[in-house]
Amino acid sequence: MRTARFTLDPAFTVGAVNPRLFGSFVEHLGRCVYTGVFEPGHPTADAEGLRQDVLELVRELGVTAVRYPGGNFVSGYKWEDSVGPVEDRPRRLDLAWRSTETNRFGLREYIDFLKKLGPQAEPMMAVNLGTRGVAEALELQEYANHPSGTALSDLRAEHGDKDPFGIRLWCLGNEMDGPWQTGHKTAEEYGRLAAETARAMRQIDPGVELVACGSSGQSMETFAEWEATVLKETYDLVDHISLHAYYEPHDGDVDSFLASAVDMESFIENVVATCDHVGARLKSKKKINLSFDEWNVWYMSRTEAQVSALDWPEAPRLLEDNYSVMDAVVFGSLLIALLRHADRVTVACLAQLVNVIAPIMTEPGGPAWRQTTFFPFSQASEYGRGEVLDVRVDSPTYETGKYGEADLLHATAVRAEDGSVTVFAVNRSRTGALPLEVALSGLELTEVVEHSALADADPDARNTLAEPERVVPHAVDGTSLRDGRLTAALEPLSWNVIRLR
Repeated sequence: MRTARFTLDPAFTVGAVNPRLFGSFVEHLGRCVYTGVFEPGHPTADAEGLRQDVLELVRELGVTAVRYPGGNFVSGYKWEDSVGPVEDRPRRLDLAWRSTETNRFGLREYIDFLKKLGPQAEPMMAVNLGTRGVAEALELQEYANHPSGTALSDLRAEHGDKDPFGIRLWCLGNEMDGPWQTGHKTAEEYGRLAAETARAMRQIDPGVELVACGSSGQSMETFAEWEATVLKETYDLVDHISLHAYYEPHDGDVDSFLASAVDMESFIENVVATCDHVGARLKSKKKINLSFDEWNVWYMSRTEAQVSALDWPEAPRLLEDNYSVMDAVVFGSLLIALLRHADRVTVACLAQLVNVIAPIMTEPGGPAWRQTTFFPFSQASEYGRGEVLDVRVDSPTYETGKYGEADLLHATAVRAEDGSVTVFAVNRSRTGALPLEVALSGLELTEVVEHSALADADPDARNTLAEPERVVPHAVDGTSLRDGRLTAALEPLSWNVIRLR
């Protein structure tokens, strides 16, 4: 196979990686919360019911911002139900997932969860703009963030939290363009409501960061027009606009699935273009950044029948995809796409964190384990901090049904503060190793610290309850750095991390 090549030069960069790029998402959906992060009575549970084994894995995963409580769930969310004595909290029907919500885990428990993860874990709170509006958003903001001396801030203190929660990052609703969303609105309706809410929230605290709802996917009929209309109303009031995207193979088209990041990069670039067009029309020097606050591999074709069969159970087993090596390679490629656009994608949330299309799985009363997708995320979070270098690949290509000709190599590189560089690379070929050659210019690097790969002779290999460590990254031999030139061979269908210093 022809060698894939690119050059790294610190004079050519994309931008600095915002730590929020390694965010995740906890929604009241299936077992993400109950028997996921929260299971009183579990052998590892602490006094507040949080599973210590899950906390340890989330720390290892390297998650930063955690979006909560939804997702579709938020469009029926009454924040008041989730605070105060647990025994007084009401049970509610959740229309989004045809489940019964007990509210045993609520706002206080969410903040406690983040505190126990560590200082890197930042709250990212969504407000309900589906069935509620400005007044309820302001009440939640006052309860969560105002120091004291008002009815709601003093109520928080009565509930045991004298100190404010300090939530800085807020989502103005969720997927309001989607007809499936409770309280779905037109772009004009949502744009006005988001603007009114943003303006009022900034009256309480001018320093809040706000995310307006963008399109739920690039395939939506209203895509781009939705963003333009919403931003026309909100441009000077918000900081980010959201993107959501999920990928799976359709009709057995594995080649297109492996090139899913082609669509993700197109989505990002088209939203950036729309944002900048609106900014130009408004003659504004402000740049709207992107919050890619839902992304993952998700076998959505299985979802509708699952949900429609439910009869309001508590924490049902929903969307518990078991990920293969192939899924992990695509997942890693999506991470590369986010890093390659770090100049404008300043928030991203892997959806979701535990059990529901998640990198971490649990059994009630039993163990927790890592899915195949756990490893690309944890490695990117650990080594993908710093400045993203501009990578332009010269790669062999292959034909896909959905995206035409696609590169076999998908890659990016991040330079850390200490001058070390990490290359993240995916080989999309299912049949052959891909020779890689990287020219290093202006980088004082002399050795390969590590070349790690996630690959397997069986692309369908998975980690399960019975075999929780069937798939793990392995060391790759033969990668070398000589005279400013890195050479490596990327195994077929592989996610690769090459660390240089």
